[in-house]
Amino acid sequence: PDSIDWRKKGNFVTPVKNQGPCGSCWTFSTTGCLESAIAIATGKLLSLAEQQLVDCAQAFNNHGCSGGLPSQAFEYILYNKGLMGEDTYPYRAENGTCKFQPEKAIAFVKDVINITQYDEDGMVEAVGKHNPVSFAFEVTGNFMHYRKGVYSNPRCEHTPDKVNHAVLAVGYGEENGTPYWIVKNSWGPHWGMDGYFLIERGKNMCGLAACASYPIPQV
Repeated sequence: PDSIDWRKKGNFVTPVKNQGPCGSCWTFSTTGCLESAIAIATGKLLSLAEQQLVDCAQAFNNHGCSGGLPSQAFEYILYNKGLMGEDTYPYRAENGTCKFQPEKAIAFVKDVINITQYDEDGMVEAVGKHNPVSFAFEVTGNFMHYRKGVYSNPRCEHTPDKVNHAVLAVGYGEENGTPYWIVKNSWGPHWGMDGYFLIERGKNMCGLAACASYPIPQV
């Protein structure tokens, strides 16, 4: 489709969450993507535990409040055999000991799809045909003050080693001839456009096409 917004297609996107002072954006991108994928597959919208990813996913090259990648977090959920819910493993915005209880896992991953590096058309196809997609990009100072409109930055980097913030593409469209992504952030609902932002699409803006991924949920 020319445009899509999963927020408007049904109850497929959880409310915007807030990562707080912990560098755990990667966990919110991960839970947001899996929450939406499960909702689209089953009609059930769950809220999943970022804190479990913060505390337990180190073996998959993730570092709690110091960063990580959604693709590696999806692999963790796949091999760990499950992710608990927000209610049984609440978010604390700090590193902690792993308290995973297998019998309380409510979300499962059967495969991880890594979209080919720099293939932004592949991202469009995934979001258009399947579900929201996790991606990372380079946040620079001016992004913090984003309020509305299509964000574009001629001075950011475009390579995977420079990306520093993971988010969730929940749709795409075009405004006055500028194609954009609709993106769910994890800085609470008072930032940006009710917690969301638009970013220019089709140019690998700030490296957004460098490492995009999504899970196939086990339902």
